[in-house]
Amino acid sequence: MSAVLRTVNRVLLGVVGLVLIAVGGAVLAVGLGASPPSWWIHDGPHDVLLSTAERTRRRDETWWWPTVIAVLALLVLLALWWLTSVLRRHRLGEVLVDTGDGAGALLRGKALQSVLAGEAAQVEGVARAHVHLTGRRDAPATRLRLRLEPHVDPATALHQLTTRALTHAKDSAALKALPAEVRMKAAKHKAARVN
Repeated sequence: MSAVLRTVNRVLLGVVGLVLIAVGGAVLAVGLGASPPSWWIHDGPHDVLLSTAERTRRRDETWWWPTVIAVLALLVLLALWWLTSVLRRHRLGEVLVDTGDGAGALLRGKALQSVLAGEAAQVEGVARAHVHLTGRRDAPATRLRLRLEPHVDPATALHQLTTRALTHAKDSAALKALPAEVRMKAAKHKAARVN
């Protein structure tokens, strides 16, 4: 996610949060017995959101309620789209490789991910490796999830991963740096029986 989108996202979240806190706090205060201001939409704790007169005022206009429902459905769809775009992890599609001639070449992100995962899985004691590329195409970063065998020392596995797989990936793609976030988890195993 770019810096501009991140800023817009945070501003929108802040504005929506402040509006929800203000409206929710005001409704709660009126519900607990505070006297509402004259311009407030509710008169007291037993007031309803839409009175019978408000609900039936536009009964003769056949377009009104379908339009209200369509607008609300559109708002729900937009909110769901925004939520999925925030929660979705963006994968790096390609990495820019410096070929030395000024033109450069593009390396597919999935290819680098699969090679890096294969080399990480070959590290002694690693049962399974999953790699996720992030960042920009001229400055990629990696997130690695490793499942380690029970007998493996995590520091040794991390050292071997750094000196072998990550260094090889950085050098082969001619990158200045390849930052990595590594998460390790021990593989489950059955308890050994003692006779």
